Amino acid sequence: MIKQTSPRTIARIIALLFLFTILAGIFAQGFVSERLIHFGNPATTANRILNNQALFQMGFTVYLIEMTCQIATAALWYVLLNQVNRNIALLALCLELTGCIIKAFARVFYIAPLWILGPTSGGASPVLHGFTPEQVQSLALVLLKVNDYGAATALAFFGFSTVFNGYLILRSTFLPQWLGVLGMISGVGWLTFLYPPLGYAAFMFTALVGLVNSAVMILWLLIRSVNEAKWNERGRYFGVT
Repeated sequence: MIKQTSPRTIARIIALLFLFTILAGIFAQGFVSERLIHFGNPATTANRILNNQALFQMGFTVYLIEMTCQIATAALWYVLLNQVNRNIALLALCLELTGCIIKAFARVFYIAPLWILGPTSGGASPVLHGFTPEQVQSLALVLLKVNDYGAATALAFFGFSTVFNGYLILRSTFLPQWLGVLGMISGVGWLTFLYPPLGYAAFMFTALVGLVNSAVMILWLLIRSVNEAKWNERGRYFGVT
């Protein structure tokens, strides 16, 4: 099916999946996690989670949808960009998938506090009866913090893959060079999470640049897509068609 699909269609599917990934991330992080989790107060966080269990579980579901869309996007980027350089495209794909695996695994720590705090009985899980309520609440918050650091670690891998994909776009001829440059700049921003203190300190600026890059990329792929003639030409030149 992939081979029979035109590159213009693939590009537009990438744009839609990219959009779903961003919207899912904004909802799960901005409207669920930021609303319920207070890293400075374990008791407040525990009470918010227990009083909004359906919303908290929905946040977990949306996180998984986000990762599914991102994995599909990474695979389609490989299909589109391996015409430029198959080895670099494969490297970008592997780095992106590594980040997705780390981030998806981190989400287990996101949902675990719901079990620890006792979603049905109103008390902690039976295996934690030896702990005081305050200790259980602190443990739940530690798990949420592990989820947060896991997601931050994944961003460093996304930074590498974004830089490589941006380079491939720059060299592609079937997409504008400036789009590749913008992608590489965005990727360098996410690479700040190689040193988490720097990544967190620069997060607002990095996120703004990333959002601008994402919006421009989505609009271009949806409206202009790719130059199919040049895409086919590169494929014939490198024997990738």
